[in-house]
Amino acid sequence: MSRNRDRMGLDESLFPEDAEAPPVVAQVRPPQVDMSWSAPTDFVELPSKGAFYPPEHPLHGAESAEIRYMTARDEDILTNRSLLKQGLAFDRLIESVLVDKRIKAASLLLGDRNAILINTRITGYGSEYTTDITCAGCGTQQEFEFDLDLAHSQHLDESLLEDGSVRASGSGTFIITMPSSDTEVEVKFLTGADESKLSKETERKRKRKLDSAVFTDQLRSFIVSVDGNEDTIALQQFVYNMTSRDARVLRLKYTSLMPSIDLTQEFSCLNCGHTADMEVPLGSNFFWPDW
Repeated sequence: MSRNRDRMGLDESLFPEDAEAPPVVAQVRPPQVDMSWSAPTDFVELPSKGAFYPPEHPLHGAESAEIRYMTARDEDILTNRSLLKQGLAFDRLIESVLVDKRIKAASLLLGDRNAILINTRITGYGSEYTTDITCAGCGTQQEFEFDLDLAHSQHLDESLLEDGSVRASGSGTFIITMPSSDTEVEVKFLTGADESKLSKETERKRKRKLDSAVFTDQLRSFIVSVDGNEDTIALQQFVYNMTSRDARVLRLKYTSLMPSIDLTQEFSCLNCGHTADMEVPLGSNFFWPDW
C-alpha cells in the first residue's frame, strides 16, 4: 500500500499506520414500488347480443364486451385535432378502451357502438350529462341534465316476425315486404363504417352545394337487395321511386328491428312548460363535462 502512496504522491500524514479501517456500512435498498398500474374493467351489454356479426367477428355470439375505464391517455385521443377533423376520435377511443384488440370500431353495429360510448362516458366522468337544449315549444335555449344510467338496450323486436311481413334471411339480414308494391326489400343493420360513409357523402354534397338527400341516402345505406336484385343502380332507382307509404313502413320496421340503446328522456321546458321525449345528443362535448 505504501508503494502505491509514493507512486501517487499522496501525503503520508493522511494515512497513519495505526489508523483503524472505517466501518462497513450496509447498503439498504429502497423498497420496490410496483408501477404496473392497470385500469379496472367493466362489461357492456350489447344490444345485438352478438347475433348479427359474421362467424369470423370477435363479437359473434357475444352478449357483452369488456372495456377498461377511461384514462388520461384516452383524453389525449379526444383532444387530437387530426382525429377530430377526420371524425375518427370516437373510433380511436372505442378501440383504446376495448380489451379485445381484435375488435375494430368500424365493424361494430351502431347500437353496440353507442352502448360502448355511453358506458365509457359513465366510467370516465359519471352518469350526469348536462348540455344545452333548444325547446321546440318556445325556442329558448337552456341547460338540461341527462341521466345516462337510464339508458337501456333495445333488442330485436321479434313480434315483427309474427305476421309474415318481415322474415329473417338466416345470414344476419331481414326481408321486409312492402305493403303497396308487394316488393321484398332485404335490409342490413348499419355499422360504424356505414355511418362514416353516409356522413362523408353528406359532407361531399354540402361542399359541392348539391341538394341534400339525407333521407334517400340513408335508405340506400341499409338496403341490400330488392326482390333479390343487388345491383347498385337498380337499388338507387327503387329508392327514388318507392311510394311514400312504402318508405315510411320500411323506415319504421327497420327502426323497430334494429338493436339499439334507448337514449330518450323526458324534457320539460323551464320557460313554457313544453314537454317532449328528448334523445341524448352524442355531440362533441359528450366527453367534456363542465367541471
